[in-house]
Amino acid sequence: MNLSAEKLAELPVDSDGFRQRGMDMTRIETFTDAAFAFALTLLVISFDEVPRSIDDLIAALKNVPAFAASFAQICMFWYAHHAWSRRYGLDDLPTVLLSLLFVFVTLVYVFPLRLVFSALFAWITGGWLPFEMTEFTTDVIGDIFVVYGVGFVAMSAVLILLYTHALRRSDQLMLDPRERFTTVSEIQAWLIVAGVGLTSTIVALLPIGHLRPVAGMVYALLSIIMPLFATVKARQARRLLQDA
Repeated sequence: MNLSAEKLAELPVDSDGFRQRGMDMTRIETFTDAAFAFALTLLVISFDEVPRSIDDLIAALKNVPAFAASFAQICMFWYAHHAWSRRYGLDDLPTVLLSLLFVFVTLVYVFPLRLVFSALFAWITGGWLPFEMTEFTTDVIGDIFVVYGVGFVAMSAVLILLYTHALRRSDQLMLDPRERFTTVSEIQAWLIVAGVGLTSTIVALLPIGHLRPVAGMVYALLSIIMPLFATVKARQARRLLQDA
């Protein structure tokens, strides 16, 4: 990417004051978007055949909460990659390789993701919403959380690597101090997310049957940690602007 001060000044700025260097979609970004769309399609077409009665329709609709939660999680990771692409607009070999790895993990991650949310809603509703596997034991749930946790950590790790790659290209991208601060903050944020996922995976691996399903509750920590992290970073960003 060849940038000049004049060209940089013409780029749009997002709400965080970050210049959008990737407004023109690259081929790898287009491919990544298509792969995420395919992953969402897998969530839908993997349901059983089209309902042939009202009872079948109601049974199929009971899978909607698990699908909706899975859809939201896939979209979260897609948007994270989209935001990275818009901010930096990189299209070099590391970007391509990391994006392809991101796509690969996503496609593997789809089914454990759906099973995790299927188990969650079955547990919340006392079995009224169905669990899609034949066994619903603590060991089965623990094993599912291990597979899910590995995928969750892997996707977070790829985003960490993408932001680290962008930080290394900061001079080439002409990142200003605020943009460098935001880039470092994103790396720290995804490290926290990956850390929570790793903690959950370790809990799921514990040889204590009744504790293994607790691995799912570990992810609730993100609802506490991430707002606190965002608050701290917002204060630091304000101080950075005042000192500039």
